[in-house]
Amino acid sequence: MGGPLAAGGGRRPGDRAGDHRLRRHHGRVMTTAAERHAQLRTEYEFELPLGYVDPAGKVHRRGTMRLATARDELAPLIDRRVQENPAYLGVVLLSLVITRLGDLEDLHAGLVEQFFAADVAYLQAFYERINDVDPEGRGAGDRLGES
Repeated sequence: MGGPLAAGGGRRPGDRAGDHRLRRHHGRVMTTAAERHAQLRTEYEFELPLGYVDPAGKVHRRGTMRLATARDELAPLIDRRVQENPAYLGVVLLSLVITRLGDLEDLHAGLVEQFFAADVAYLQAFYERINDVDPEGRGAGDRLGES
């Protein structure tokens, strides 16, 4: 009963006890759920084509957007502005998921309303890319590398 694995306690030479990343399945290294969660990217940087011009004349182009939650997509539906004008949904949704734009401190729907149409279109497409809204069924990671 003392085969090659029994002598090493079921580990291969060089394997560390408790290092679950070294588990293999069909030759591929398997990761734990905690490691997959740690690898999950939830924020993405962007650069607006034109940029938001603040009242002082400063242009803000670089920002970050986080992945949307179910709440982000549901909350605008009860917003009075969206109920009165469904086209406003995109503005409210973008205001919820943009986490940074330049050095602006207060991002809200009223600010997003002031963005140039080209920047809003860019942000809507960016939102769809990072949130995996794709009719072709490709994953977000597949598309983000295409830029």
